[in-house]
Amino acid sequence: DLAGNLEKLKATGDCSGCDLSKANLTGANLYGADLTGANLTKANLELAILEVADLTKANLTGANLTGASLHYANLTEADLTGANLTGAVPYGAILSGANLSWANLTKANLTGAYLEEVNLSNANLSRANLTGANLTDANLTGANLMGADLYGADLTRAMIDKETLNQAFLCHTLLPNGQESKCDLAG
Repeated sequence: DLAGNLEKLKATGDCSGCDLSKANLTGANLYGADLTGANLTKANLELAILEVADLTKANLTGANLTGASLHYANLTEADLTGANLTGAVPYGAILSGANLSWANLTKANLTGAYLEEVNLSNANLSRANLTGANLTDANLTGANLMGADLYGADLTRAMIDKETLNQAFLCHTLLPNGQESKCDLAG
């Protein structure tokens, strides 16, 4: 049950495979927690500290991660479909293969994030900071990157269209065609 799983998480920091759907974890300190394969569907993780946490293959569909600290968290193959990451700070987070389709990443700080093979189709990355982010082979089809900072980002082999980059800041960005962008505003 949810109460038992929350108690287990609080006591041991280990809740791999736990069902924490719809849990209210606002401001929770989950530093280094093992949430491998946990079900966090529609959980409220606003302002939660998830630094160094293992969220490999976790289900975060529709979760609220507004302002959450995800420094160096492992979100490999996690499902964040429709999650709200507005103002989240996943600096250095590993998101390889994660599903972030339809996620709201408005103003998210994704500086240096490892986003290789991430599905960001239809995601809102408006005004997100993607400085130095690795987006190699990422799916950015239909994503909103209006005003996003892609300084030094790697978009090698990314699935992207010209409209997606409209009004994004591209400076020393490695584009899908293998060329490096000049320092200007796209679109």
